[in-house]
Amino acid sequence: MAKTLRLILGDQLNSEHSWFKTVDDSVTYVLMEIHTETDYVAHHIQKIVGFFSAMQAFAAELQANQHRVIYIYLNDPHNKQSFQQNISRLVETEKFTRFEYQLPDEYRLDVQLIALCASVQIPTSVCDSEHFMSERNELGDFFAGKKTFLMESFYRAMRKKHGVLMEGDKPRTGQWNYDGDNRMKLPKNHVPIPPLVFSNDVTEVLAEIQKSNIKTIGNIDPLQFVWPINRSQSLELLEFFVAECLPLFGSYQDAMAPNQWSLYHARLSFSMNSKLLSPAEVIHRAIQQWEAQPEKIAYNQLEGFVRQIIGWREYMRGIYWNKMPEYATLNYFNHQADLPEWFWTGNTKMNCLKDAINQSLDYAYAHHIQRLMVTGNFALLAGVHPDAVDAWYLGIYIDAIQWVEITNTRGMSQFADGGIVGTKPYVSSAAYVDKMSHYCSSCFYKKAVKTGDKACPFNSLYWNFYDKHEDKLAKNPRIGMMYKVWRNMQTEAKVALLEQADFYLKNIDQL
Repeated sequence: MAKTLRLILGDQLNSEHSWFKTVDDSVTYVLMEIHTETDYVAHHIQKIVGFFSAMQAFAAELQANQHRVIYIYLNDPHNKQSFQQNISRLVETEKFTRFEYQLPDEYRLDVQLIALCASVQIPTSVCDSEHFMSERNELGDFFAGKKTFLMESFYRAMRKKHGVLMEGDKPRTGQWNYDGDNRMKLPKNHVPIPPLVFSNDVTEVLAEIQKSNIKTIGNIDPLQFVWPINRSQSLELLEFFVAECLPLFGSYQDAMAPNQWSLYHARLSFSMNSKLLSPAEVIHRAIQQWEAQPEKIAYNQLEGFVRQIIGWREYMRGIYWNKMPEYATLNYFNHQADLPEWFWTGNTKMNCLKDAINQSLDYAYAHHIQRLMVTGNFALLAGVHPDAVDAWYLGIYIDAIQWVEITNTRGMSQFADGGIVGTKPYVSSAAYVDKMSHYCSSCFYKKAVKTGDKACPFNSLYWNFYDKHEDKLAKNPRIGMMYKVWRNMQTEAKVALLEQADFYLKNIDQL
């Protein structure tokens, strides 16, 4: 009798997959908690707990639906702690005659599973994960022969392909992009709606992880785990977002405020990246809410959200599969510095960084502007090696899987790819942070001071960055104006700025 073993990865928890449409006693599904997945980087404890909890809940759901399931727990005495060894053992002991898996989203797993299939002495096959709205190679094909991969072009093509917010081949309102309307600072006395959080008890999962001495970062309350760990909770969070947050999402999607870790963000990325939710259903639910309440939800709020998913998310995945594995080695500026020690503790006098890092340690989450224009901006200005920045982002965020993390970090945030993802480095002085946040007024450092005592480090590091990399950036049309300003500065002012930056870089762990 034929016996098929199907592997489900921790980020393939898609109950809508065609695999599960029928129950077949000859098919067994296997999920496994293994050290090769927990140890390749120091992960946030909430990230490991979140994935293991969601995996266990998914396995229980499959069993409740009469599917055969093997679940290999982290401390199972038979656990060989790798996909290849566990699969090989199961094939041998359970006499499976066929092995199947879904396309993984990480390059390293793609390599591992291809090697695994070559090593087992039974027929194997692979199928799509049935999650994304584009194919792995679609972006590469779309931009074939082009030097630059403009996200806006891909976004419009995806809108057309899926008929999202379209009337024929034209955008529904006559305008594709409303980004210019989505850059508002949170009003000073504005109190955002409290976020929906869950109170999952994850004490048993946490205890098993702690028993294994896995190196982790961050904090956790095992009785109040706030993230969704199954599809029903994920759908509940989606409903909360479209009803309560979407009406102001676009306007304040770039805003930052002390002790406001969620604001109007959806926080659906963990559910989507683990495939508890699909991008199509998330987009269509948001559009449905807008159509039902157009007087409450302005179109710019909706379009900004749709663009994040059908635009940036699909685009970043396409870049990943087009440019890996070389992408993981790119270091355009040849940056070599280590991350400041306080990236792991939040113990810095800079309010914006203290808030973003402590929030990340407490919730395994920060929104895109905190990642891009606070922690990422500082790391780029400080000349941190992209490998170190990658490892930090990949480890600390609950939604960080390499396909989406590395393109955002090494590409958009650090410009280490030399302009594949972004047309210019995303750097700023204190002015931008102050424009979009309420951090600066109560900070130890002074936002308007460029040199001397209590000068905001962003100010001198900003000009130091441009001075150091003039050979690579001066001809970039998007930042030529900054070099004009730099060249017109008095020599004494330039020297003072560079000396201030040098002092801060040499004493970076004390900032």
